[in-house]
Amino acid sequence: MSSRFHQLLPMLLLLSVGVSAVEVQRPRGVPLSKRQFYEEGKPFTCLDGSHSIPFDRVNDDYCDCQDGSDEPGTAACPNGSFHCTNAGFRPAFIPSSRINDGICDCCDTTDEYNSGAACQNTCREMGHKERESLQKMAEIAKEGFVLKQQLIQEAKRGIEDKKAKLVDVQVVKKDLEEKVEALRTVKETAEQPEKEAKERHLKNFTIRWYYQKALIRMEKDKARMAVVFLELDDDADGLVSVSELLSHSELDPDSDASFTEAEAQGLLGGVDKVDTEAFEAVWNNLKEKYVSEVTTYTAAPVETPPEEVREPASDNESEQYPEDDVQEDEEEEDEEDEDDDQDDADYKTPPTPATQEKKDDDDEGTMPPYDQETQNLIDAAQKARDDFDEAERALREVDDQITNLEKEISFDFGPNAEFAYFYSQCYELSTSEYIYRLCPFNRVSQKPKYGGSETNLGTWGKWAGPEENVYSMMKYEHGTGCWQGPNRSTTVKLTCGKETVVTSTSEPSRCEYLMEFTSPAICGEPPSRDSEPRDHEEL
Repeated sequence: MSSRFHQLLPMLLLLSVGVSAVEVQRPRGVPLSKRQFYEEGKPFTCLDGSHSIPFDRVNDDYCDCQDGSDEPGTAACPNGSFHCTNAGFRPAFIPSSRINDGICDCCDTTDEYNSGAACQNTCREMGHKERESLQKMAEIAKEGFVLKQQLIQEAKRGIEDKKAKLVDVQVVKKDLEEKVEALRTVKETAEQPEKEAKERHLKNFTIRWYYQKALIRMEKDKARMAVVFLELDDDADGLVSVSELLSHSELDPDSDASFTEAEAQGLLGGVDKVDTEAFEAVWNNLKEKYVSEVTTYTAAPVETPPEEVREPASDNESEQYPEDDVQEDEEEEDEEDEDDDQDDADYKTPPTPATQEKKDDDDEGTMPPYDQETQNLIDAAQKARDDFDEAERALREVDDQITNLEKEISFDFGPNAEFAYFYSQCYELSTSEYIYRLCPFNRVSQKPKYGGSETNLGTWGKWAGPEENVYSMMKYEHGTGCWQGPNRSTTVKLTCGKETVVTSTSEPSRCEYLMEFTSPAICGEPPSRDSEPRDHEEL
């Protein structure tokens, strides 16, 4: 808006003081700026300099000049142009082919001088509307420029505050660096005696602890051996015989489903019967395979056969069958589950070796606790570690703070940092389908209004306006990729306005978005009211 306003302001100034155009005699269709080339009574030279013709052949409805300059007021030359004076409004040029074509192109009706078209001169009315529009634009530009000066002053103060804060934070960083190094020394000093104390504790108690565990396991083994002897002694005669051993087929040494008397005798040390004392000598031959008649203490874990393992049906599989069929299958499965539950109630899964081993370890106790002196050293070392970690964390936070401050101070926020107030702000525009979100110097995104994930339309790239006004456009690049297309990108066009707001979005090309964004920061200084217009025909 600001560039157009600067172009049209001379007209606004002239219209606002009621200056009227003075008619200067010249051939029809010739602008005032070229009147000197059309002097009546003198030969006319084509404006391209190709040749000269008598003046009476100007506007004679025959094209003599290749550039069409001899027929500015007729449709004779295909490449000619007709100048609409449009007094009271803006002048304009139209192609010569539109002269006397029955359509009113010039608001002053001069293009239809011989067509009989019923044209009305609307230049004053259009000029009035244009003047009102320009006056509004002028007011916006003036107020926007005042706000811009305030933004510049605030930005200057903000930068100075950040510079001062950076100095303070750098001092804090230096203090923290010294503190971290001091705490590192304290930590390392505390960890050395802690390490030595732990090693002493381990050395002093490890042998004793493992010896204690061995005794406990030995006592458990003897107790179990006594239980098994009583279970095998079916006739309670105080002896375990070959025949009694044969009732336990799981003891078959070669597991060939044929447990013979010779094999049973071999397990008993080559004799037919053993008493409790002799049973202790052959116990190692039996204890690994023996399955108690009372408890499942040493039973191997029961694994579920692969064919019984049911994989849960995926969502896709369940959708392949009619609902009635699924219901029937579910009823059958429920009946099967009830039978399985009943079977489960009658059978208890024996503990696995790993479970039993853990239970044994729990029963045998854990490593003895540290003595008070060692625990004090551990606590002191842990406190030193905590203090060191806390100081390191604080130092990292300060480093991040310094990085952010340096970035803000050095960032290109415009010639006078007028765009600095955009930083860390976001602005939204809601349309019928989407919510667009612009976070200047960060990213642009699009989110469906009624649910759905957010799409990245680009992250901050650079200022991308023309050379004479580079800060009039922002470029956001490398957004979410389009399906079989490029990554999304957004160009943000800044225009002068009293408010900072996203006014429109569009997608001129696939995956390339355009966003209109008004801000007082882009408002230029309004031209002086003493500015003089150029030629009066520009009205």
